[in-house]
Amino acid sequence: MFRLNLKIALRNLWKNKGYTFINIAGLSIGMASCILIFIFITYQLSFDQQFVNKDRIYRVVSYWKYADGEEFQSGVPKPLAPAIRNDFGMLEEVAAIQREGGIFKVKDESGKVRLKTSEEAYFVEPSFFKIFDYNWLQGDPQKSLTEPNTVALSKEMAVKFFGDWRKAVGQSLEYRNKTTLKVTGVFDDLVQGNSNPVKIVMAYAGYQSKTLKKWHAVSDGSQCYILLKKGGNIADLEGPKNAFLKKYYTEKGVGKEDHFFQPLNEIHQDERYGNFAGKITSKNELTGLTVIGAFLLITACINFVNLATAQSLSRSKEIGVRKVMGSRRKQLMIQFLTETFTITVFALMIACILTEAALPGMTALFREKISFSLLAHPVIFVFMAGLVLFVGFVAGFYPAVIMAGFDPVLAIKNKVSIGNNGGGVLRKVLVVIQFAITIILITGTLVILRQMKYIREKPLGFNPSAIALVDIPGDSLSQLKYGILKSRILSEPGVMSASFCSDAPSSENISFGNFSFESTKDADFQVSTKSADQDYFKTFDLKLIAGKEFSKNDSLQEYVINETLMKKLNFQHPQDIIGKRIHLGGDPKAVPIAGVVRDFNNSSLKDAIPPILILKEKNKSNIIAVKMDTKSIAGSMGNIEAIWNSVYPEHVYRSVFMEDSIHKYYESERVMGTLFKVFAAVIIFISFIGLFGLISFVATQRTKEMAIRKVLGASTLELMNMLNSSFMVMVFIANLIAWPVAYILIGKWLSRYAYRIELSIWPFAIAMFISLGITLITVSFRSLRAAKTNPVDALKDA
Repeated sequence: MFRLNLKIALRNLWKNKGYTFINIAGLSIGMASCILIFIFITYQLSFDQQFVNKDRIYRVVSYWKYADGEEFQSGVPKPLAPAIRNDFGMLEEVAAIQREGGIFKVKDESGKVRLKTSEEAYFVEPSFFKIFDYNWLQGDPQKSLTEPNTVALSKEMAVKFFGDWRKAVGQSLEYRNKTTLKVTGVFDDLVQGNSNPVKIVMAYAGYQSKTLKKWHAVSDGSQCYILLKKGGNIADLEGPKNAFLKKYYTEKGVGKEDHFFQPLNEIHQDERYGNFAGKITSKNELTGLTVIGAFLLITACINFVNLATAQSLSRSKEIGVRKVMGSRRKQLMIQFLTETFTITVFALMIACILTEAALPGMTALFREKISFSLLAHPVIFVFMAGLVLFVGFVAGFYPAVIMAGFDPVLAIKNKVSIGNNGGGVLRKVLVVIQFAITIILITGTLVILRQMKYIREKPLGFNPSAIALVDIPGDSLSQLKYGILKSRILSEPGVMSASFCSDAPSSENISFGNFSFESTKDADFQVSTKSADQDYFKTFDLKLIAGKEFSKNDSLQEYVINETLMKKLNFQHPQDIIGKRIHLGGDPKAVPIAGVVRDFNNSSLKDAIPPILILKEKNKSNIIAVKMDTKSIAGSMGNIEAIWNSVYPEHVYRSVFMEDSIHKYYESERVMGTLFKVFAAVIIFISFIGLFGLISFVATQRTKEMAIRKVLGASTLELMNMLNSSFMVMVFIANLIAWPVAYILIGKWLSRYAYRIELSIWPFAIAMFISLGITLITVSFRSLRAAKTNPVDALKDA
């Protein structure tokens, strides 16, 4: 029976090649989009899921509650890990991990440097490898990192350093020009999707820091993981945690300290905290992509239903004859569902081809190594099978019910009217839903593009153009050469200015600290601090509104603050705060305020400008910012690198342009903007096909009526208006429905930004004009052909 139904289905599909092509085109594009979205979401959800104990692994993160807000951080105080190990008996393992970087050198037997490279490295406790089950190729994870100055390498790094990972154990590395590390182990390369991309791990026993005992010194580079005992519940840690906080946080600061236990599977998706991989794909973004995929699938199914019902009139005689010959309604429904599933399977095959073709573009867009492999990822096959079943039933069930329910007498006489019994109302509802979805995406795309344009063009309070941020070594010997480096760089013809600083005005490395103003009592909020020299303001074109820049006398301490800090200290006039003194971070020495700088954005436009204090502290610099003439950037950069290498031959040169750093803040918006543009275009295309099918249905159903009207004197324009008006009304209603939904969704998206565009009526109006314009063009094209049909041909069979 199935073979017979399939044979009839293929014959009917071949007979109606035009409808078959349109159906397959719409479904295949929609399904390909859904498969791409599914592949990406599956990849993002796979982060950190390769470990055996993944359901029992948690990261300890820090939280502070202030009078004016909250602050979250993935880092913890350095003494936290041993304290938790001592006080929490319900934990199986506790491990500290400290991110560090530096120069690694490999020397040959004669002592000559064979390889010099700057790499990110981590100090870890041996228990880290009890929590995370890495595959070790050589060495014992519990013994290899117990002694100071020992190191284990990933297979990739072992090959890079020594050519053959099998020869790495027993070899030596020089770290930061002063420490010799012995290689004691090699572990396999990490699979994709890991929030801890460790490739060089050093024994935590050799880690040294002035803040090892300080509970109020927290940075994102210091993290702690815990492993619950089997059968344990994370909620059971709340009681011991409260006692823990009272025991160790004895110094009262301006914020209330707390710690949370973050599940491993949330690290990659929680926007509040960072991770060592530097990759976050938030739950909101994944939800947005899921909604877009659902919109695409719904639109494709609606398109199929409209086309199938339109085609059914041309098959009414066939259905009537089959019913007269004894076919039951159930048999007819199975036959029509077989045709639908056949189309869906063909569409899936084409969708797989489209997916493979689009995957390189998607990989480039997301900058992730994403693959489309059924063998490597069987879940994709399960998803595609589910997709076929879903689309087949959703798109095919209603047309099958309608066609199988034709009255055989009316069907044979070709007098079937699908508009009876509410069928016409349902089709109109489907068109309204289809275009409401299209309008929401068009409006969202326009708003995202406007917001991104606003971000690109909004003044940041400083000028990031043509500024290179060049890393500099911070050891005491290198600091003695800062003056030589700066003077030689400034002597280059294309260099306009240069400044030693800890961070650029806008940076991901934001430091906050306590302070007191004109008293010994700390203020009830923290201040963001940056270290710089006297040329900082000139290099970044920061505008002073009162006072003066730093003096050239390095021994004279001064502060420059921003407008926000001035206002939070209850000063309205900048001149009034000049000369007032601040104690920063518990420093007993009060330092005067030398100037007030106009507010500038400290990070992305998602965040409000915080109170900022710039201190003159050249020895705390991490970079030298170099401002260049835009016409000579290429030549200047080459010369700067040569100068840097001659001053610091033992180190490795690294630099980044300020504008590139700022663009990274909006990586998510770049991706979502591109996705909205692409998928909005896809949905418009599918809607175009759906409208074409529906107007074909209406034109076929009303052929005789139009012929009679034409005989009675109706013009072609009047006939077109008759067909067009109902569709224009439906699309207008779709706009009325889409506007409030789009307004709510867009408003929620814009609320993420402290600085955003005002939501005006124009995106909604433009979306309405686009939808009405597409409808008018599409419907007029088909209705014009119907209106020009010879009335004699339409009436001769009446």
